[in-house]
Amino acid sequence: MSISGELPGEGSDGEEEVFINEEDIIHEITIDEQDLPDRDDEDEDGGDRMDDSEDVDDSAYIFQGHKDEVFTVACSPTDASLVASGGKDDRGFLWRIGSAEGALELTGHSDTVSTVAFSSDGNLLACGSFDGQINVWSTATRSLQGTLEGSGSGFEWLKWHPRGHLIIAGSEDCNVWMWNADHNTILNTFAGHSSTVTCGDFTPDGKLMCTGSDDATLRIWDPRSAQSRHVVRGHGYHTDGLTCLSITLDSQTVVSGSKDNSVHLVNVNSGQVVGSLVGHSNSIECVGISSSYGWAATGSMDQKLIIWDLAHQSSRCTCEHDEGVTSLAWLGSSRYVASGCIDGKVRIWDSLSGDCAREFSGHADVVQSLAVTTDGNALASISTDGSARVFDISMFK
Repeated sequence: MSISGELPGEGSDGEEEVFINEEDIIHEITIDEQDLPDRDDEDEDGGDRMDDSEDVDDSAYIFQGHKDEVFTVACSPTDASLVASGGKDDRGFLWRIGSAEGALELTGHSDTVSTVAFSSDGNLLACGSFDGQINVWSTATRSLQGTLEGSGSGFEWLKWHPRGHLIIAGSEDCNVWMWNADHNTILNTFAGHSSTVTCGDFTPDGKLMCTGSDDATLRIWDPRSAQSRHVVRGHGYHTDGLTCLSITLDSQTVVSGSKDNSVHLVNVNSGQVVGSLVGHSNSIECVGISSSYGWAATGSMDQKLIIWDLAHQSSRCTCEHDEGVTSLAWLGSSRYVASGCIDGKVRIWDSLSGDCAREFSGHADVVQSLAVTTDGNALASISTDGSARVFDISMFK
């Protein structure tokens, strides 16, 4: 028996044979070759394990002030580096992209911070919670301006008037509340829904309000009188609770999505259902309207983001995901739209072709919300993994 190999201290050029005599053999063991591991397989397995241990993170910045799941994020409309976030740890934060110092904790809440939003002039930040309070902060002085209260039931969402310091918020008490944030006073309570008010907004011209509820109705309101102009429900509309809505820039059409898999178009002035966007097969989680094209995007638990031509009420393209789509954001006036997914990925899609232009990794759990900085250079993303991440999207402007 002989074993070929290198002697200690010698290279391949000095390779010699080493001989073992029979009297040197103590015991001979028979080995079945099938029991031996394949060398190539070993190398491949080891490589896979190494790849798995190397977590890819494409984020340009990570904010880690939260101690639990993060649910809501907003970017200042006037300061490209200023971001607000809120989460399950009962905390909100005002922080700057790229700066680990100086984050302001938005204190005062005793339950999940469910919604944050900047006023249109960027001077104020509202932070709403399931504790039934909305705290309003000055972004300049970083001080609490006032606390707005309703019935004590939790707030699902809040929106600022497009040109003033009025706030509306949808509550678990079935009502919509309106305050003057400068004077910390209640202006109106909008009663009519019979379940939690899950989504809503002012029309872009600021003249009307549209709200959706778990009661499967859309209501169109006069903000001054607090009267409901139209109640949209029944045959031809959603059969289950509304989850999201968006209003076209001309203030003429509401696009609403529901847990019943449907997307409908409603004329704001008449309150009539004027169309349906058919293509999803599971709950609609998000809807957004392009500021430059006559298009809308909808995301669903059916793992699809669909781009729609609103004028023709037809699908332009379908963007397939590995898991459910939870959030979306159009990237300014560009043709690109971002999606957040249950798989923790953020993807950038070309709405002209339906191609995925970029996939961002970094989050370890569900992406809950997305927001674009006012200069269009960065995308803020928050997740149930407890982090807020910022991705560079300057190439998609």
